[in-house]
Amino acid sequence: MKTTPPPILLDKSTVASLLTLDECIAAVEDAFAAAARGDALATALLHVDGVGGEFHVKAGGLKAPDAFFACKVNGGFFQNRARFDLPNIQGLILLCDATNGVPLAVMESSTATILRTGAATAVAARRLARPGSSVATVCGVGIQGAIQLRSLSRVLPLAHAYVWSRSGTRAKEFAARMSAELGYPVKAVTELRDATLQSDVIATCTPSKAWFLGREHVRPGSFVAAVGADSPDKQEIEPELLAASAVVCDVTAQCEHVGDLHHAIAGGLMRADDVWGELGAVLTGAKPGRTSDEETFVFDSTGTALQDAAAAALVYRRALSEGAGTRFGFWA
Repeated sequence: MKTTPPPILLDKSTVASLLTLDECIAAVEDAFAAAARGDALATALLHVDGVGGEFHVKAGGLKAPDAFFACKVNGGFFQNRARFDLPNIQGLILLCDATNGVPLAVMESSTATILRTGAATAVAARRLARPGSSVATVCGVGIQGAIQLRSLSRVLPLAHAYVWSRSGTRAKEFAARMSAELGYPVKAVTELRDATLQSDVIATCTPSKAWFLGREHVRPGSFVAAVGADSPDKQEIEPELLAASAVVCDVTAQCEHVGDLHHAIAGGLMRADDVWGELGAVLTGAKPGRTSDEETFVFDSTGTALQDAAAAALVYRRALSEGAGTRFGFWA
């Protein structure tokens, strides 16, 4: 009987050493396009309430060029950092061979999650933002806020950015840090409209449970990446703004239940049929991207197992080539 090698265990620092943002952008773009072509496994999402937080279980995978299945379990406990000096989000990804079910790797999930989320914004912005977009606003000053700004900088000619947060002190610290890193001015603002009405692109990446970005904040022709609403009770975007915009989803069926689209549908302002299309369809040309400078696009980015599988597969291939990680025989 043929034996298979035990799966590789990969800790956070090892995953970080094996995965770059630029590689993740390319892999995520390929994954969304593969899904549009029918070369992906169906995705599934489960939410379970914890005690003072929640658990997300996301599962799915890719059929080509190699067949991988990924299941990610993340805990989201947004008081962790303040109360326990622990990450607010943490978890694991299990990567398997999708042709025979063999577990290939178990890896820390937050590094891949952070990068693949920013990567999806970059992929969407490259097709849906105005090509000359030079000013961005990021709402949220956590780790994801930094990744969003880095990701947008990879695909757009940004020359100025604003950052907004309910914590003015953290916003100023974020602005100073990102200005030094990116080489262009990043300014903290206290009034959101002061930033967004001067911006070509806007990224929202907060755990908010009530919308804060509305029609009054967004000028025609803008691109909005709505990243934070990844569970039914989260919301960042005014439903009327979605209804007045071209909405592109990562996975429409998922956005119906957990994204900002969910709230627009619940409010009777939209139906799933009103969605412009999924990102994969835009990438393959099945749906058009931006056709004029006056179109306002909202990318409802709830985060999918497609992205997790793409990022985890990258890490696994690199780990094999470099001999990284630790083999562990669970069944020995």
